[in-house]
Amino acid sequence: MRDYKIEDEDEYIDKDNKRGTTMKIKISGHHVEITEGIKQSIENKFAKISKHYPSIMTLNSTITVEPHLQKLEVTALYEGEKVTVNASDKQLYIAIAKVAKKLQSALAHRKGVLSAKFNNKFVVPQTDLYHTA
Repeated sequence: MRDYKIEDEDEYIDKDNKRGTTMKIKISGHHVEITEGIKQSIENKFAKISKHYPSIMTLNSTITVEPHLQKLEVTALYEGEKVTVNASDKQLYIAIAKVAKKLQSALAHRKGVLSAKFNNKFVVPQTDLYHTA
């Protein structure tokens, strides 16, 4: 069995994106040939993420096929932090749906962490020096 890696770069352009940016999806396969159906499925699943998080410029996805198991790993850089999610299933399209849901959840969590840090107020500690009895 040959060990090979097919790397195919595909660019998904979101026409409804308000900022007018493009999200590039890099798809690489390990022991699998990347077909047009796989590309379309990945683009369709990540279109919603492109709308909600326009600051994401690239998604790196790696598809690995093992006996009776399809694995998918997606990595994105969001606000200076690397967000990576993994999913596996017997069917590739189910694994794509799982990883899209996990990525959206991870990005929402990261967005919440950033907004919590932004909203933290500096509190000056009070002393008992001027407290009268």
